[in-house]
Amino acid sequence: MSRSPRATGRVTLADVARAAGVSPITVSRALRGERTVDAELAQRAIEAARRLGYVPDPAARALASQRSSHVAVLIPLLSNALFVDLLEAVQRTLRPAGYQTLIGITHYDASEEEQLLREHLAHRPAGVLVTGFDRHEATRALLAASGVPCVHLMESSPQPGVFSVGFSQREAGAAITRHLIERGRKRIAFAAAQLDPRTLQRLEGWRDALRAAGLYDAKLEWLNPAPSSMALGARMFEQIAGQRPAVDAVFFCNDDLAQGALLAAQRLRIAVPRRIAVAGFNDLTGSDQMVPALTTVRTPRAGIGQAAASMLLGLMRGETVPKPCVDLGWELVVREST
Repeated sequence: MSRSPRATGRVTLADVARAAGVSPITVSRALRGERTVDAELAQRAIEAARRLGYVPDPAARALASQRSSHVAVLIPLLSNALFVDLLEAVQRTLRPAGYQTLIGITHYDASEEEQLLREHLAHRPAGVLVTGFDRHEATRALLAASGVPCVHLMESSPQPGVFSVGFSQREAGAAITRHLIERGRKRIAFAAAQLDPRTLQRLEGWRDALRAAGLYDAKLEWLNPAPSSMALGARMFEQIAGQRPAVDAVFFCNDDLAQGALLAAQRLRIAVPRRIAVAGFNDLTGSDQMVPALTTVRTPRAGIGQAAASMLLGLMRGETVPKPCVDLGWELVVREST
């Protein structure tokens, strides 16, 4: 008489091994895709697992091997396409190596990030990916004390012992502002939402460029802590267009704001770029289809996700990372809106 799974009803590794006529360790290695397993035995183990509906227990595997198979990824939002592109690249890199991603959404809240990290670390992740460097000291202490490999996303830092993949938000903000200055613009507003650390770095770049040109005016800063959206961009554009002395260009901190501004300009019959030039940031989907097409900064979010996940893989494997600080740069994309 065949033996049934344990009382919980969950199919175990031993059940699969008996059905396949192999040892449990052979099943385990076959399901992990290890090439040292004989091809015929591996096929029998895989078929038995499928037939029985076996699902590996990650907690038991981690306990047995002292190594987890999941990676915690903490990002601010899922409503921003920037982070969706990044996450897809992370998963494409980690999944073939046998790691699963557990996503935590911080909502740009340092206290929420700290709580999420505590919860994730309680499950002993193999590694952690976090966004940027602006966080509570308690969160930094948690990461340091955990001993879990960690890579920072979207910003780069040369600080010893810190692993990061990103680019200079400040220099990118300065570059697109210089572009507007070179086009003859003198009253260049900076319009921002969310006001997260990377947005504020772009603000500093805008200030740098305007101060260098002798054009800085604090009254040209339009800062709104509300979430970034096309609707907010439209409202901000309507307000900025009515400012006196007149503004002749607006650098929006994110493309969704700029896209909303271009739609508002059409409704208000404000000629872009003849009367007011409009620039964005991140080159999000649809920016090249706006009328006029939007000038923006193309950021390497998929490249950052892939490079950061690859760096984390090396750290989780105990390898030496030759370049702990990777700056992937950015690209100024000039279109008709400026």
